[in-house]
Amino acid sequence: MKFLYLSLLILLQQAVTPVKGQTVYGLKDCISIGLERNFSILVAKNNETISKNNYTLGNAGFLPKIDLIGGHNGSLNNSTTKKTDGTQTISDGVFNTNTNGSVDLGLTLFNGFSAITTYKKLGELNQVGQLSTQLTIENLITDVVSGYYNYILQVQLMNNLKYALILSRERLRIDGDRYLLGSGSKLEVLQSRVYVNSDSSNLSRQNEVIRSAQIRLNQMMAVENLGNEFLSRDTSIDVNPGLLYEKLLEETLVSNTNLLIAAKNKTISDYDYKLIVSRSYPYLNFSGGYGYNYNTFSMNTNKSQLTNGANYGLTLGVNLFDGNNQRRSIRNSAIDRESKDLRYREVEQGIRADLLSIYSAYSNNLRLITLEEQNFQTATENLDIALERYKLGSLSGIDLREVQKSLLDARERLISAHYQTKLAEISLELISGKIMEYYK
Repeated sequence: MKFLYLSLLILLQQAVTPVKGQTVYGLKDCISIGLERNFSILVAKNNETISKNNYTLGNAGFLPKIDLIGGHNGSLNNSTTKKTDGTQTISDGVFNTNTNGSVDLGLTLFNGFSAITTYKKLGELNQVGQLSTQLTIENLITDVVSGYYNYILQVQLMNNLKYALILSRERLRIDGDRYLLGSGSKLEVLQSRVYVNSDSSNLSRQNEVIRSAQIRLNQMMAVENLGNEFLSRDTSIDVNPGLLYEKLLEETLVSNTNLLIAAKNKTISDYDYKLIVSRSYPYLNFSGGYGYNYNTFSMNTNKSQLTNGANYGLTLGVNLFDGNNQRRSIRNSAIDRESKDLRYREVEQGIRADLLSIYSAYSNNLRLITLEEQNFQTATENLDIALERYKLGSLSGIDLREVQKSLLDARERLISAHYQTKLAEISLELISGKIMEYYK
C-alpha cells in the first residue's frame, strides 16, 4: 500500500506541476480576464453608458431650445400689364432678392412639473443601467467560479481514475507473479488485464470531459484561443462551512441585485404616473428671438428694405378635453404601478424561496462531506486488508474488485460532495450580493 500511496502522490504532483510554457490560472486570474474581455460585459457597459448619457437636464426639458435660421432667395420675372385705356406696361428682367436670418429661443417655463419628474426618472434609469451591468458582472463571476471549480472537480475525478488504474495494474502484477510461480491461474491474469483496459478506457473518456471543461472556461473568459490548455493553481475545492441563513437573508433583502432592479422599476412606474398626471396642468411657454430681413427691388419706388429686431412672447394653455384619453392613460398607469408592485413582491418571494432551498442543499451537503469522509477512511482501511488477503490467496478477484470499487466510489462521492457544497455556496453568495468578494 505504501507503493500505491506514493504513486497517488506522484500523480497529484504531476497534476499541479505545469510543463514549461503551460498556462496556469488562479481563480482571480480567470475572473479578471473574463471581466475584461467577456462580450456580455462589454455590451452591458455600453448600455450603461447610454443610460448615463441620457441623464441630463436638457433631456429632461429644463434647458431652452435655440435655433439659428438663415436664408436667401431671389426672383427674376418678366411682367406685362395691360390697362383699360389700351396701353400696356412691359417690365423685363425684374430681379428681387430676400435675405433673412433669425435666432429663435423657446423655453418651457411650466408644464405641470414634468421636467422635474422626467429628470428624476432619468436618474432612476441611470441607476438601473448600473445595476444591470452589476447583475451581468455577478452572473459572469458566478459562471466563471463554477466553471473553475468544475475543472478542478474533473481533474480530481481523473486522478481518482488514475489511482484506479494503478490499483488494477498492481493487481495484474500480483496475478502475473502468482501465475509464474504456479500458484495462480491464467484466467485471473486475463481478468486483471480486462480491468486494466476498462480503467484505461474510463480514464481516456475523462480526459475528454476535462478538455470540454477547459474550452467552456476559455469561452467565458473570451480568450482568443479557445483551445488553450491550462492548469488551475488550486487543486482542491475548499468550502465555507460558516454561512448562516439569518445573516444571508438579511443581506439578500438589502443587496440582491434583481430585487434592487425590481424596486427601481417600481419607482420608475411612479414617475410615469406623475408624468401622465402632469398633462392635466396648464403649460406656460416663453419664446423670443432676433430677426433680420433684407429685401432688394429692381423696379420699385423703394430700392431696398431692411427689417431687424427682437421679438418675444408668452403662451399659456391648458387642455380641456382630449377624448378622455388623459383619463384612460391615468387609469392604465395606475394599473401598471400595481403590476410593478406585484412584480417586486414576486421577485422577493422567489428570492426567498431560492435562498431557503439552496441553503437547505448547502447544509445537507455539509453533512454529506462529514459522512463521506468517514466512508472514504473506512473504504481505505478495507482495501488495505483486502490486498493483504488477496496476496495470501484468501480473497477472490471479484471480491477484491468490489472492495477497490467501493474505495473509488467513496472518493468520488467525497469529491462530488465538496463540489456540490461549493456550488450551493456560490449560489448563496450570488443571491445575497456577496459574489463580488471572489474578485477582491
